Amino acid sequence: PRGLILARDKALSKKLLAYHRIRVPDFTVVRPGRKVALPKRLTFPLIVKSLFFEASTGISQASVVENHEQLARRATFIHEKLGTAAIVEQFIDGREIYVGVIGNERLDVLAPWEMSFAQMPDNRWRIATERVKWSTKYQKRYGIMTDAATLDTELAFRVQRIAKRTYRALDLNGYARIDLRMDDQNR
Repeated sequence: PRGLILARDKALSKKLLAYHRIRVPDFTVVRPGRKVALPKRLTFPLIVKSLFFEASTGISQASVVENHEQLARRATFIHEKLGTAAIVEQFIDGREIYVGVIGNERLDVLAPWEMSFAQMPDNRWRIATERVKWSTKYQKRYGIMTDAATLDTELAFRVQRIAKRTYRALDLNGYARIDLRMDDQNR
């Protein structure tokens, strides 16, 4: 399970992925009790999440921040309500893609799936919040569903290759779902 522990620390995972030349959004970590100091490379909008929690725990529309005041407020929320450090990432406004990977020595990479936000109002971020993932009432109201991703053959191959490389880089085993955000230029 060493890969599992590694994958739970989002900052460490991103550092390993970057080392293996797998693109990740720029980020910084804000520890409890510390003021937010943004590196110059990070520009708004940003997304603020727990450094360790999974399954969109603590992620809401307020997680995407557009100024320093919102950023400080959200980092404090993560520290106080979830009791963890916060990871602050460059927000990728784009498609939410999921790829399952199964195996150990030999890997099977499943077809990519995509979360769609068909009826989400324009003033809402299209992100997999805790409510999006776990509230069927919310999903129905905004037409949120997950289905096979519509990707051309080359792009589907690229996405699956990234998922496989990620699985290997993080030393995962058994099964994992690799989540990706893809911008409007298919990066």
